[in-house]
Amino acid sequence: MLKELHLQQVGPAAHFDVAFADRLNIFTGDNGLGKSFLLDIAWWVMTTNWAEQPAYPQRVKGENPQITAVVSNKKNIREYQSQFDFSEQQWRNLQMPPLLKEVVIYVRVDGSFSIFDPARQRDIAYNFNPNTLWNGLKSKDKVICNGLIQDWVTWQNQPNKYPFELFSNVIKKLAPHPSEWIEVGETTRVSIEDVRDIPTVNLPYGNVPVTQTSAGMKRILGLAYLLVWTWYEHKKASELRQQKPVNQIVLLIDEIESHLHPRWQRVILPAILSVVTELQPRMKIQALVTTHSPLILASLEPNFHEQEDKLFLFKLQDSEVSLDEVPWSKQGDIVGWLTSDIFGLKQARSKEAEIAIEAAEAWMRDDDMNTFPENLRISTQIHQELQRVLPGHDPFWPRWIVTTEKRNSGLSGV
Repeated sequence: MLKELHLQQVGPAAHFDVAFADRLNIFTGDNGLGKSFLLDIAWWVMTTNWAEQPAYPQRVKGENPQITAVVSNKKNIREYQSQFDFSEQQWRNLQMPPLLKEVVIYVRVDGSFSIFDPARQRDIAYNFNPNTLWNGLKSKDKVICNGLIQDWVTWQNQPNKYPFELFSNVIKKLAPHPSEWIEVGETTRVSIEDVRDIPTVNLPYGNVPVTQTSAGMKRILGLAYLLVWTWYEHKKASELRQQKPVNQIVLLIDEIESHLHPRWQRVILPAILSVVTELQPRMKIQALVTTHSPLILASLEPNFHEQEDKLFLFKLQDSEVSLDEVPWSKQGDIVGWLTSDIFGLKQARSKEAEIAIEAAEAWMRDDDMNTFPENLRISTQIHQELQRVLPGHDPFWPRWIVTTEKRNSGLSGV
C-alpha cells in the first residue's frame, strides 16, 4: 500500500507532500495543476515502470530533485528515495519495494491501461493502448494478453465458466441504472473482412457488437475486462508459482468520468468499489482517482468513510500550486458541489447569467453600478438580460420581481 509521497522540485510545485488514505483517495482541481502527473508518479514508485514519458524535474540551481515514497504492508513500513541524475537524464536508486506485492491497475484518460502483476513479472509492467487491449498484446513472440475480443469469446465458450461468469457479473454491476442494464449477448460475425466472432452486449434498445458500442461503453467494457483478466491471470500465475494470490489491488483512475453520461457518472465509482468484491470476497482496494465531476463527488456521499478515505484539492494561488487535503463535507447535490470550495463557482449557471444576477443584486443593494457593463446598469436593462439568460422557473425571479415592483411602486407614489 502506498502511504506517502513526497516530491521535491518535481512537477508544477516546488514541493508536494501527500499522505494517502487506505481505501479511497479523490483528487480534484483545475486543469494543468498536476493530477495526472501525480498518478504517473504513484504508478512509477509502485512498479518502477513509467506508463509513458518519465517525469522530468524542475531545473532550480542549488536544488536536488527527489522523489520519496513510503509504502507499507500489515507489519512493516519502509521509505524509498530516488534522485534525478541530470548527466544521465534519469532517476536513480529506486528499487522495487519488497513490501509492495499488490496488483496495480492504471486506467488512463486516453483509453489506455497499464497493469503490474508481481506474480507474472516482478520488474515489468504491461502497457495497453486501445488496439492492444481489444486485439491482444505480444512481446518478443510471447503472447502477453489475447485481448478483449478473443478472451471474451473463449471465456464464453469454454467449459470452465468461472472467468465468464465473473466477467458477466462485473459488467452488470457497472451498468448505470436498472433501466439501462447491460448483459452479455451471443457472439456474431460482423464483417466479411474479419473472420472473428465478435462479442455482443444486450442493451435495453437491442443487441450491439462490442466493436460498435459508444466510447463510454467501450471504456466500461475495457475496465471490466482488465479487472477480470488481471485477476484471472494473477490466479493462474500464482498457481504456477505455488503461492497464494494477493488480497489487495491498487487502482489508479485518471478522470473517471471521461466519456460517461451523468447517469453513469453518478454510479461508476461506488460500482467499481463494489466490483472488487466480485473478484475475491476479502479483496482490499486502494484507489487513487482524479475527477472534475461534481456528480462523482455527490455519488460518494453515502459511501465516504473518513477513517479510510480522503479528498484532495489542487489549487493555484499567487502563481503557486498547492495540494491540500480537504475535510469531507456533504454538499447535497451537484449545485452544492459546484458552488463549494472544491469547484469554486459563484453560481451553478452560465457565466452570462452569473454576471446578470450579480448586477441585479448590486442594483437591489443600491451599489455603484459603474463597475458593470454599460448594458447592465439600470433595472430595465438588467431585467431584459435576465429574461435572455434565465429560465422562467429560476429561483432568482421571485426576489427580483418583488424588489423591482416595490421600487417602482415607491417611485410612482412620490
